[in-house]
Amino acid sequence: MQIAMVQMEVVSGNIQANRERGIRMAEEAADKARTVVLPEIWTTGYGLKNVEQWAEDPEGPVIQEMRRIAKTKGVYIVAGSMPVKRDDRIFNETIVFDPQGQIVTTYQKVHMFSLYGEEKFFSPGNRRASFQLGEITAGLTICYDLRFPELYRSLALDGAQMIFVVAEWPRERLQHWITLNQARAIENQVYLCSVNCVGEHRGIRFPGHSLFIDPNGRITTEGTDAESIIYAQYDASMVPHSREGLTVWQDRKCGVYRME
Repeated sequence: MQIAMVQMEVVSGNIQANRERGIRMAEEAADKARTVVLPEIWTTGYGLKNVEQWAEDPEGPVIQEMRRIAKTKGVYIVAGSMPVKRDDRIFNETIVFDPQGQIVTTYQKVHMFSLYGEEKFFSPGNRRASFQLGEITAGLTICYDLRFPELYRSLALDGAQMIFVVAEWPRERLQHWITLNQARAIENQVYLCSVNCVGEHRGIRFPGHSLFIDPNGRITTEGTDAESIIYAQYDASMVPHSREGLTVWQDRKCGVYRME
């Protein structure tokens, strides 16, 4: 399966330009790939003080455009994440569309990044999300989730062979980004498809370096620090091959581990 990672430049607060850029790049990516993936809060950027007025309606115009592209191009779209207003709460939410333009699943970011006060602007999700991507079982995560290995192990136990990470991850922690993505792939013997943005917000740079990592932790595809569409190939044989070659799953001692 060919996957397109839309490593777009996100301009904080420039809603119209971000929407137009993301839609244009998703449409271009859909001409060459079976699955298109966008980064975290790509419609708004990190200017969270205005997130309530910028939040998407669940059937709003950007979501309808993602639906249209998925249907007309016959692709899956992992639509990054967007602020989405549901009832009187706002979530940092990922929506997945199938090739018929139908919503397959949604995921609301579980872990709020308290260092930046995300909990003041978003309600946290309370469930994990996996879905069928053709013949593949896939899982969804958002940015800061990457620091919580329990979520990734739970998705792997749900059957995920590939886990998506959509992010707006800063340059100052670029090494963490690379290391944690590799660790989550290695310890769960799954693919990680991790899409970061480029751009800047109040002096914080976002460095790109989107990653496609195989179940052995090898980076098969990596973006630069420039806006681009990055293409990667999923090999269905790799997950079982990795697990047969290194029998971590059989050797677990679940009765010893304490999970809270």
